[in-house]
Amino acid sequence: MKSTIKMLFFAVTILSSAITMAQSTVTGTVLEPESNLPLPGVNILEAGTSNGISTDFDGNFSIVTKSKDAKIIVSYVGYLSQEFTVTGSKDLGNITLSPSEFGLQEVNIMASVAVDRKTPVAVSTIRAADIELKLGTQEFPEVLKSTPGVYATKSGGGYGDGRINLRGFQSENVAVMINGVPVNDMENGAVYWSNWAGLGDVTSSMQVQRGLGASKVAVPSIGGTINIISKTTDAEEGGNIYTSLANDGYKKFGFTYSTGLMENGFAATVSGSKTDGDGYVDGTEFNAVSYFVNISKEINDNHKLSFTAFGAKQRHGQRQNRNTIEIYKESERGRKFNPDWGYKNGEVTHVEDNFYHKPQISLNHYWTVNEKTSVSTAAYASFGSGGGGGTAGDESSKFNLGSSEYRIGNFGPIDLDKIVDENIANGANGSTAALRASRNDHVWYGVISTLKTDLTDELVFLGGLDYRNYKGIHYQEVTDLLGGQYLADDSNVNNPNAALQVGDKRSYSNDGLVGWYGAFTQLEYSKDKLSTFVSLSASNTSYKRVDYFNYLDSDPLQETDRYNFFGYGAKGGANYNIDDNHNVFANVGYFEKAPLFDAVFTQFDNEHIIEDAENQKITSFELGYGYRSEKLTANVNIYRTLWKDRSETVSFDQPDGTFASANVLGVNAVHQGIEVDLKYKATEKLTLTGVASLGDWKWDNNVKDVQIFNDEQELVETVNLFIEDLHVGDAAQTTFALGGSYKLAPETRFIVDYNYYTNLYADFDPSDRNDATYTKDAWELPAYGLFDTALSHGFAFGGFDAKLTGRINNIFDTEYVSDARDGSNSDAQTSTVYYGYGRTFSVGLKLNF
Repeated sequence: MKSTIKMLFFAVTILSSAITMAQSTVTGTVLEPESNLPLPGVNILEAGTSNGISTDFDGNFSIVTKSKDAKIIVSYVGYLSQEFTVTGSKDLGNITLSPSEFGLQEVNIMASVAVDRKTPVAVSTIRAADIELKLGTQEFPEVLKSTPGVYATKSGGGYGDGRINLRGFQSENVAVMINGVPVNDMENGAVYWSNWAGLGDVTSSMQVQRGLGASKVAVPSIGGTINIISKTTDAEEGGNIYTSLANDGYKKFGFTYSTGLMENGFAATVSGSKTDGDGYVDGTEFNAVSYFVNISKEINDNHKLSFTAFGAKQRHGQRQNRNTIEIYKESERGRKFNPDWGYKNGEVTHVEDNFYHKPQISLNHYWTVNEKTSVSTAAYASFGSGGGGGTAGDESSKFNLGSSEYRIGNFGPIDLDKIVDENIANGANGSTAALRASRNDHVWYGVISTLKTDLTDELVFLGGLDYRNYKGIHYQEVTDLLGGQYLADDSNVNNPNAALQVGDKRSYSNDGLVGWYGAFTQLEYSKDKLSTFVSLSASNTSYKRVDYFNYLDSDPLQETDRYNFFGYGAKGGANYNIDDNHNVFANVGYFEKAPLFDAVFTQFDNEHIIEDAENQKITSFELGYGYRSEKLTANVNIYRTLWKDRSETVSFDQPDGTFASANVLGVNAVHQGIEVDLKYKATEKLTLTGVASLGDWKWDNNVKDVQIFNDEQELVETVNLFIEDLHVGDAAQTTFALGGSYKLAPETRFIVDYNYYTNLYADFDPSDRNDATYTKDAWELPAYGLFDTALSHGFAFGGFDAKLTGRINNIFDTEYVSDARDGSNSDAQTSTVYYGYGRTFSVGLKLNF
């Protein structure tokens, strides 16, 4: 018996020794090619096994192989994978990954992508893999909701109607760029995310630069810059097909295919998708077709050409009107209630909807002049066509919620058939209530060119030119007479007392012409632990207006002169890496930005023109601290932004259910706060994240003579605005986020996110702030928190690499108010609101080949 035990012990010892001898330790450091900085989170996998780890925050890894002879695969989204065959323990040294997309490095330069521990700005970067995992059926801006300083919601809840605020600033004051090309509206600065409904499918990375940001010739950023880098052309041949299903009839199908970089220097990538659904909110059915094409040519070692075209043609119903909490509760549909749709001949008809197609086309040329100098140039064009629906006619109040006789049930859909019958009975008198669309078409051309040259090993000069020419085409058109013979309209002096048919223009018709010339220079110094920059920019913005309805064709007033506004800016910053773990940075800037178009043409005519409208003046300061270690990365930012002579257009609902807008000119605001974000790698499999944003955003003065217009662009009231020391509304000033990501296996990942919002004040109706004795803050919405979760699993499926992704948003079906307009008493009873979504889900399958 003892001899048997001895033999068994001897066998186990021999086997253990053999296993130990078979194992090896492989180490290395993975670097990004452009900056030569470490890449954290890179996947390190032993081929043929489930043995895998990720690089730490310094790009280092150490993997114990299961076999003495092993193949190590190093992979990261956006970069070409590398394979290493090793025998025994080995240090692979520095591994530099190359971009998996042709021309990606050049795009990053043009787009002013910030580099960690080098560019002295507060920045957060989200990669394609995280976008794919977190997006689901959310609006594209909501991917950023766990980012410091960000408040993102679905707004009314229609497809593509999401909005984002950054450090309390609305999208009009946040520069949004796609591949370095600005997409903010040239007249009002707004960003309409429905125009980019398919962007999530083709985004390589998305970077949020808060505050001054690293952008150079783009729209001056006040709250920050959202920098979206789309796919270019994959350097390797391959593609994928995918499908997603979700709540409320959501269906999406798409594909991507790349030829790879061929021997003749050509490469092409094409992507497309189709999306349909009923919408979570009643009456918000939608459909969209998205596409992306990139064709690139490597002419020689010094010249590359890249042609890109992408867009999304979409149409969706909208919930345009907020309502009181009481109405939502009295409605049978609760938070899904929407008053802006009805039935006509038994079919859903959207009274309020949005339809748009805004393709963006660009031709990029990358020229390597020599080993020290390069030039990147993008010529681009955008042709926007579409608008939003609404009502028209002398009795358009029939569509209002208060006209209960035209509703199907209590707070039900609109009975459009009843309106049709009345219009028919009205005979030769025409329609008294009809549907129309407010069109906002545009034609936009531009060229951006950036020169980069290394003056010395430490000193880099950048310079650039930015030209844009924009024409906005604005009018209303009749879309449905609802049974009537015509719609009477007397707003066109060139065609008075018109009897309009479907497709005819009504109410107003005008063009806004905007020109832009800009230039910048920047010096960057980097040596050892110190990186600094100084940047100067100047621009000329010109405005011109053509009005086809208010002035006869023979009247010289029909077309105004062109009015020019000179803007300039200066900013600088420095980052100092104290050691391998600690860094500090600071930046400061001042710039003057041209007033918005409506701040010059304040009364929607060609006579009341403010030729010398004040530039908006912005001063910004920021301090930051960063910590990097194998386990923990953390950032702390303190900021203060002073905004003087702010020009802004505020939209709101009037008591009769129609829309109004106010030109708020000359208001000052102070936005300041502190932001903290951290990521802790608890184990090789578990990563924890945390975010805290504590803001203090207030109006700094009262404003006189605020003009309020109805949706017919008619002046209805002029009021004084008493808002000094009141909180800026429309975004949560305090936010917290916690998250966890766990790798169940090398290709299986589970995440949970929690976001909490408080100190959220309602936006306000300017006409309710015209009493100097009423100094109460706008209604503060109840704080709320939401849990989201997602699971992705990669597996082999036939000859495909497959990935299955499931996501649930608002797991506990929390009921909350995400947006509000302040009421007459600044309380929950009189304020009008949008409810956020309840629990939603999505599941998607992607097959890679």
